[in-house]
Amino acid sequence: MLDSDGLSLILQRLRLQAEVYVHADFCGSWVVDTSGSRKVPFHLVESGNSWLHLPGESPRLLTAGELVIFPHDQEHQLCNQDQLPEGVQRNKIPEHNPDLPSTTLACGSFEFVSRNIWPLLDGLPEVIILDLTDTQHFGQTHALMQLMIGELQQREAGCKAVVDQLAAALFIHVLRSQLASGLSQGILAALFDPQIGQALTLLHQRPAEEWSVERLAKEVGMSRSLFSERFRSLAGKTPMRYLAEWRMQEARDLLMNTDRSIGVIAEACGYQSEVAFRKAFRAITGNTPGSVRKSR
Repeated sequence: MLDSDGLSLILQRLRLQAEVYVHADFCGSWVVDTSGSRKVPFHLVESGNSWLHLPGESPRLLTAGELVIFPHDQEHQLCNQDQLPEGVQRNKIPEHNPDLPSTTLACGSFEFVSRNIWPLLDGLPEVIILDLTDTQHFGQTHALMQLMIGELQQREAGCKAVVDQLAAALFIHVLRSQLASGLSQGILAALFDPQIGQALTLLHQRPAEEWSVERLAKEVGMSRSLFSERFRSLAGKTPMRYLAEWRMQEARDLLMNTDRSIGVIAEACGYQSEVAFRKAFRAITGNTPGSVRKSR
């Protein structure tokens, strides 16, 4: 059986969802703007060219095979020219005209159904652009893109379900690409660190155990001081603070998706006292366990 790693467990708890909601040919004058959704928008240039416009920056030409993602929902516009056209309705697909050059775009978004209480995407840039035609570096991601494009073009039964699942896999490939490019801080960087990542996986898999900094350091073969310093440097918080936040994420998931009593959930999250659990839950999430359960 394949064990879940730290990143997989986080994405499972956050319930990563992905959706491709537009796949169309754009010709003539057009503008696409999907910012402000509080999600993570992305655009894939399947064919043709597109100009990317960002506030305060020079326009950038995107060509076929390039994927652009906005981890923090950065304001952006895509259009057919290096100057934003005036009087053009945004996000309207123009009528097809074979006499005009066209650009085929696949537009979608990533989001977490369970809102994260720790910053998984912190440390990522405002904009990520990947040239998926660079198969030396993005061979598997390019193959994933080709599968997605094939599904979008053929539109057979179940197409949307397949495309959305492929898009979710694409998100994980994007995260991996950022580690390969030298991302050095944040929870994501911590997850890929050999020793700190091992410690995070232990916390994710066994949150109810009585963990301490000393015990975690011993488990991963580091001194207490070095482990504590490296954990905080990468993750931006102490191991015990991270554990408390992860336990509350687990608790919130159980409150929303099971009928277990609050006392049972408290014990499952490492608290022997329901009173202590309620106090910790409110301190970290800003809500009471009861209010979270009522909101489901």
